[in-house]
Amino acid sequence: MKKDYYEILGVSRTATAEEIKKAYRQAALKYHPDRNPGNKEAEEKFKEAAEAYSVLIDPEKRAIYDRYGHQGLQGHGYEGFHSFDSSIFQDFEDILGNFFGFSFSEFFGGETGRRARARRGRDLVLELQVTLEDVATGTEKELKITRNDFCPVCQGSGLKPGTRKAVCPACHGRGQLRYQQGFFTITRTCSNCGGLGEVITTPCEECGGNGRVRQKRELRVKIPAGVDDGTRLRIAGEGEPGDPGQPRGDLYVVIQVKRHPFYQRKGNDLYCDIDLSFSQAALGAKIAIPLLNGGNEILKIPAGVQTGEVFRIKGGGLRELGGHRSGDLYVRVTVRTPDKLDKEQKALLARLAELRGEKLEEVDHSVLDRYQKITGKKGN
Repeated sequence: MKKDYYEILGVSRTATAEEIKKAYRQAALKYHPDRNPGNKEAEEKFKEAAEAYSVLIDPEKRAIYDRYGHQGLQGHGYEGFHSFDSSIFQDFEDILGNFFGFSFSEFFGGETGRRARARRGRDLVLELQVTLEDVATGTEKELKITRNDFCPVCQGSGLKPGTRKAVCPACHGRGQLRYQQGFFTITRTCSNCGGLGEVITTPCEECGGNGRVRQKRELRVKIPAGVDDGTRLRIAGEGEPGDPGQPRGDLYVVIQVKRHPFYQRKGNDLYCDIDLSFSQAALGAKIAIPLLNGGNEILKIPAGVQTGEVFRIKGGGLRELGGHRSGDLYVRVTVRTPDKLDKEQKALLARLAELRGEKLEEVDHSVLDRYQKITGKKGN
C-alpha cells in the first residue's frame, strides 16, 4: 500500500506551494544518492519524495489526490514516478542539475534524439549608412552580403550525388544512447549522428558533407523616408537556410544616419544656424533656406532681429516613418559684426551712432546702471 504523499514530505494537507517546495528540497538533500551511496532505502525515499512532490505541486493532480487518493490518480492516467513532467523540477537544478555528471535536461530526459526541435535559419545583421537626404526622401540601396547557403552540388544534403546516408552504427538508427545510472535510465543524444540516426559515409566534395557553402548575394533594399539612427529593417527570408523543412532566417539592416554638416536632427524636426549681416539684422531681409528635399524656402527676417532668435518653417523637417506628417525646420540666426571696415564705412557708422545719441568716446554706464537697478547695490 502506497504511503500518503503529505506524510512523505512531512507537510499538512493545507500546505502552500512554497511549503511543499521547501519540504521537497529538504527530503531531496537528505536522501540524495550521492549522500547515501549504496543505500537502497535512501534511494527509495528519494524516489518517493519526487513522486509526492510531482503530485502535490500540481493543483489539478493535488485536487484529484485529495478527493480520490492514489486510485483516483491512476484513473486519470498518472503512473507515478516515471510519468511526471520534468519541468516542475527546474527550481531544484542546484540539487539535480549535475546528478551523475549529466545536465539537468538529460537527467530528466529533455529534448533529445529525433525529438530535438528543428531550427529555422540563422538571422543576419548588416549595418548600412545613409545620408540625411536619404532619410528625407527615402531611397533604394544595393547591398552585397556573404552568407552560408545550400551547396549547389548536393542541394544541401551533404551527400555526394548518387549516394545515400547509412544507419548510424553507434545508436543503430535510434538517434539516442541510453545509460543506466542507479535507478534512473538516462537518455542522451547520439553524438555520432547528432540524433538523426543516419550518417554520411560519402560526403559531397564541394561542401565536405556540411551541405552549406559561403556564397555572395546582391539585393536591393528600399529605405523608407523617416528612418532614424538604429532603425532595424527586416528583410524576410534573406538570412541563412534552416534545418530540412524549416524556413530561412531573416536579414536585419541596421540604419546608421551620417552626421550632416548643415542640419541637426531632433526626432522629425531639423535645426540649422544662419549668419546675418549687421544691416540685414537692422533693416530686415529675405533669406533663401535650403530644404533637404532639394527645394528652398524664402524666410522673411524682420527688422531689428537679435542674435539667438529662432524662426520656424512649418513642414520643413523630416517625414515621420510610415506616416504622412512632417516635422518642422527651425532656423536660428546669429548677427555678425563686420570686422573689416574702410574709412567711408566707419564714417557712416559713426554718423549712425551720432544720430542715435550714442557717445562712443565716453564710458557707457548703461550696463552698470542696469546691474544696480536689479541688485540694489551701488557701484564704485
